[in-house]
Amino acid sequence: MTGTTTTERALHDDARPIRSGVSVRTRITAAVALVVAVTLALAGLVVYAIEAQRIEEAVTRAVDQELAEFRVLSDPAGPDGVADTRDDPDPASLPGSVPGALRLFLSRNVPDDDELLVAWWDGAAKLRSPSDPLAASPEFAAAVAPLVGENGSTTLTGPDGEVLITVQSADDGTTQGALVVATYLDATRGELRDTMRTYAIVAALSLLLVAAVASWLSGRLLAPLRVLRETTDELTDADLTRRIPVRGNDDITALTRTVNRMLDRMEASFLGQRQFLDDAGHELKTPLTVLRGHLELLDTGSPAEVAETKALLLDEVDRMSRLVGDLILLAKSDRPDFVTPAPVDVGELTKGVLAKARGLGDRDWRLDGTAEIVAKMDEQRITQALLQLADNAVKHTDPGSVVAVGSASDAGSVRLWVRDTGAGVPPADRDHVFERFGRSQVRPTDEGFGLGLSIVRAIAVAHGGSVTIEDAEPHGARFVLTLPAPDRRPPPHEEESWPAS
Repeated sequence: MTGTTTTERALHDDARPIRSGVSVRTRITAAVALVVAVTLALAGLVVYAIEAQRIEEAVTRAVDQELAEFRVLSDPAGPDGVADTRDDPDPASLPGSVPGALRLFLSRNVPDDDELLVAWWDGAAKLRSPSDPLAASPEFAAAVAPLVGENGSTTLTGPDGEVLITVQSADDGTTQGALVVATYLDATRGELRDTMRTYAIVAALSLLLVAAVASWLSGRLLAPLRVLRETTDELTDADLTRRIPVRGNDDITALTRTVNRMLDRMEASFLGQRQFLDDAGHELKTPLTVLRGHLELLDTGSPAEVAETKALLLDEVDRMSRLVGDLILLAKSDRPDFVTPAPVDVGELTKGVLAKARGLGDRDWRLDGTAEIVAKMDEQRITQALLQLADNAVKHTDPGSVVAVGSASDAGSVRLWVRDTGAGVPPADRDHVFERFGRSQVRPTDEGFGLGLSIVRAIAVAHGGSVTIEDAEPHGARFVLTLPAPDRRPPPHEEESWPAS
């Protein structure tokens, strides 16, 4: 067959890993880059706002200093606080006169690179330092004229950008003038723009570096997850032996260990199921062979042979039914609803099991003692386990032999047991007998399959406990169920009653 069926194509498609459009590594890198970009942008805005405020304050301080110096020079007493005493001085040369104060101020002060000092009187700009065509422009005159006599500041847009114009008026009684300080704000802010441009370049390079490092680190951190995915993709029910390499000691390493433990459990479960099927097939093969052989040799013309064969085959069918029932019970033991725990009076349970066990055989049934506590357990399953142990004791003892049932408790646990006076179990076989189809030395009359004790262990494990074999006194074996249980006393009874046999 050269083509592939629809089912095969569907299985092939399902086997491929399902991925989103963007890998986790890319999303981590993008998230880190976004956080860093926002952080750098906010930091840049904060720096710009702080530096812009600082520059504005520096400009204000510089202008205030210029105006303060001019106010001293324009004082009629002169810059030294001494009035001029000449008989006929030139008004324009007097220090206390407006033109004289403006000339003296401009001769003594060198403006900053972003400043223009202008001496204004008689409605026009008379002097300027440095020489700048802005002072001769009509826009400049229109901005300054309204402020002469009132003082103040205004802005205008010139060829070199925005200009802050600050006016300090002066009046000597004859001439009204003013010192005009023009500050080129664009030149002042240009340094800040250059700084922020440099910051933007450095921030962009830093962002690229952080993104590259984030991509590299996320790739290293996610490498175990890629190995995990590749390993699990390669796992099949035919080979569950592969494990994920464990490196480091972080959260992903812990996840790797957890997945490896899960694979251990899966492998054990699959091997257990295969062994279970092999054992079940082996045990069923014998009764099926017996059935087939007798049916093939059956002489239908002989009523006596037909009746004999019928009885024999029905007996084999009953054995197969018991085997299948035990196998189904063991298969259910792994389900969470195999046991349904509820508060149980352990003493009453022990007495009840003893009463029911009396019908299993002619033995000297005894009670070794009872644990007078209430424990949380599945009463039916525990009764089933103890009766299985009692039936096992009957099979390995003679009529009239002592078989005892008992229970006791200690801190945090309760123990229930069945004791017999048979030959006991050799120490080498005490673990083997609890395996499926595991058997030790048995009597010729024992027709069991070796599943009874494995059912007992499954019930104990489902309760979070265990089952062990101890030597009994003076001889024999004692099978002990040990279950976790709190030390709780049962409610008082009006009277003690012995269960009917």
